[in-house]
Amino acid sequence: MDLDPSTLNRAFPLRDQIYHKIRNLIVVGQMKPGEVINEVAIAEALGVSRTPVREAVKRISDEGLVTILAQTGTYVAPINRVDLEEAYVIRRALEMESARRAAVKFTPSAGELLEDNMAAHRLAIARGRYATAIQLDDVFHRSIAEICGLPKIWRAVDISKAQMDRGRYLVIPKPGYGEQTIEQHGAILDALKRHDAEGAAQAMEHHIETSFRNTLEVAAELLG
Repeated sequence: MDLDPSTLNRAFPLRDQIYHKIRNLIVVGQMKPGEVINEVAIAEALGVSRTPVREAVKRISDEGLVTILAQTGTYVAPINRVDLEEAYVIRRALEMESARRAAVKFTPSAGELLEDNMAAHRLAIARGRYATAIQLDDVFHRSIAEICGLPKIWRAVDISKAQMDRGRYLVIPKPGYGEQTIEQHGAILDALKRHDAEGAAQAMEHHIETSFRNTLEVAAELLG
């Protein structure tokens, strides 16, 4: 578990850095559903007071990744089908609109940016670097939001998609799933290059739906 105190930058708010550390450990599955979150132990490992750890855990609980039970304790939340579906509905709506608007403003330089991303993504999959692949997947989607000129769309998506992200780390090692994602990114990119707003939105919808269905299939035994 990555709780190395040397990775904290004391010049920036500790609660934000600790939030990202704990959230990432949950999303990638290093902290598993039902696992106890010991705020005292985390604070000691990071060499900080308990206050920024408590603030970080509260923020993560607001996203549904942590369950805080009075008199009982704090636990990593289960992967819940209702939460997955809610994340899917929010992401589908926002990212379809993002793709639709990006198609209107799409430029050759934007195309090169996404092509480079896909090449790096393809290489990460081929080498089995799944955490890197998921990061590159996120960059592809975030870049589309930035191209359309509404970067806060991605911020909203990033907060809401945490439950889907947990599923993605289960899905991506499965044979063919990573390649499927890249193929669907290619369809989105083709529509963007044609300035086909509705085509881009539909390609995005298909992509997000496929990700959701794959997650449900692979995570079925873990769903609460």
